[in-house]
Amino acid sequence: MDVKRLLLLIPLAVLAYLIVVQWNQDYGQTAVEPQAPSFTSSQSGDSDSRSEGAEDGLAVPAASSGDSMAEAIPDESEATASRDLVAVMTDVLDLRIDPQGGDIVYAALPQHKLTLDSDRSYVMLSDSETRSYVARSGLQLDGQSGRIAYSPEKTEYRLAEGDKRLEVDLSGEVNGIEVTKRFSFERNSYAVDVEYFLANNTESPVSARFIGQLARDNSSDPSSGPKMGMRSYLGAAYSTPEDRYLKVDFEEIQEGKFENREAEGGWVAIIQHYFVSAWAPPQNQQNLYYATTDSSGRNVAAFAGPVTQVAAEGESRLGATLYVGPKVQDYMEAVAPNLKLTVDFGWLWFIANPLFWLLDKIQDVVGNWGWSIVLLTILVKAALWPLSAKAYKSMARMRKLGPEMQRLKEQYGDDRQKMSQEMMKFYQKEKINPLGGCLPILVQMPVFIALYWMLLESVELRHAPFMFWIQDLSVKDPLFILPILMGASMFVQQMLNPTPPDPMQAKIMRMLPIVFTFFFLWFPAGLVIYWVVNNIISIAQQYVITRKIENDPSVGKGMKTK
Repeated sequence: MDVKRLLLLIPLAVLAYLIVVQWNQDYGQTAVEPQAPSFTSSQSGDSDSRSEGAEDGLAVPAASSGDSMAEAIPDESEATASRDLVAVMTDVLDLRIDPQGGDIVYAALPQHKLTLDSDRSYVMLSDSETRSYVARSGLQLDGQSGRIAYSPEKTEYRLAEGDKRLEVDLSGEVNGIEVTKRFSFERNSYAVDVEYFLANNTESPVSARFIGQLARDNSSDPSSGPKMGMRSYLGAAYSTPEDRYLKVDFEEIQEGKFENREAEGGWVAIIQHYFVSAWAPPQNQQNLYYATTDSSGRNVAAFAGPVTQVAAEGESRLGATLYVGPKVQDYMEAVAPNLKLTVDFGWLWFIANPLFWLLDKIQDVVGNWGWSIVLLTILVKAALWPLSAKAYKSMARMRKLGPEMQRLKEQYGDDRQKMSQEMMKFYQKEKINPLGGCLPILVQMPVFIALYWMLLESVELRHAPFMFWIQDLSVKDPLFILPILMGASMFVQQMLNPTPPDPMQAKIMRMLPIVFTFFFLWFPAGLVIYWVVNNIISIAQQYVITRKIENDPSVGKGMKTK
């Protein structure tokens, strides 16, 4: 490359870099979440505070045995515009409950901010113009033709300092049956126990059934962010003893492809990047799992518990657990078996799970997720060192013997068959395996892919700082310095590799660092840190091995020269 061309490319590269940085500042980090609905004043006709239960009943499909079941808790004609919501605040949850039916129509997570520099909590559930996503629960109860209108003792509940538990009771009455709907909260817990206490004050037995639903529209995942590359799964999921983790995307729900199933225990969830909402019924009871759409077109993932008979003058209790929060494996494992599988590490989960366990242990010691990634990368490279060394030795031998291979190509270039024969003789003589540099790398690829998904899916990296300008490992480098370092390290690696004999292939290989740099501009910083550290270690290992092979007189001892 001549000096004039170089002098032209340098300012163009700087200009392109500044344009990308400015674009990132203007458009790259925008995020909008609905505000919490008011709970202290009436709301007249505001669609943002509408109750989902006022529009759609909690419908249960026909049982698999063929028994006919009427719609449970049908539509309530009365709108929520004139009703107040009940506010509940703990150390980790900020909820709004609609007394008409007792649905959770808003849930924010105070310990997870909307953005790194924002004071606003991340909003998980909301029923607004921008996103409709609510957790509904109700009863299929004899003699009940609409949502139960509850009366709370007060409109605001707060977990007091020093208290470990908070209970919120909503009271109602249906045809002589006293109904108390209780929400129980624990400190430092995203799990909410939802229970119905029924007192049958009539002279006839009644049947009751708990129903839990998660209803969400098709709006995009607000926790994924405007980044390129592979995105996390957004959709529903079910778990039964037969299927520990079954994903059902919204398209399947819209098309009615999910088949109802009955199972003991299990759970139903709606999953997004970093966060999940899930209903987990008691694990010792038989439950019906189903999926449908409501009149607003929202996707509904749901379960219905068994029918319970409440004797005359008798009492009964029905319940389930609702989890609304981050995909932290320890938290979810305490709620229901296999719920931690919603941290979806992909088809290489059996490799990703041990890697995450090791990363978590390193974090306990180091106290910084960025440096934990660096140390984990070093440990992984150390474990794969023999495979890498074998690959680099093969490439180093190819590099040293490149002039002889080029001579053979020029000598027999017009006779491909003869050239292939001479090349095979040359490989045998010099003990070269043409695939020696590829196979060890292919063996390592599953580990690298698993590590990629593990870092991408871990909510622990969200808003986790590293050092200097990297204050959030889950989003892209705001200055794009890490992707540029990654591209530069790839370029250095290529200089240590043998030049491909095919000119077209050589040109493609030279373009790869530029292409990868472009894609990595929008990758989360935690992932790019892994690639940079991995490349630097690889360069050091490859350089040492290459120098050793080049200084070994036994390699290419009989090599001819032109």
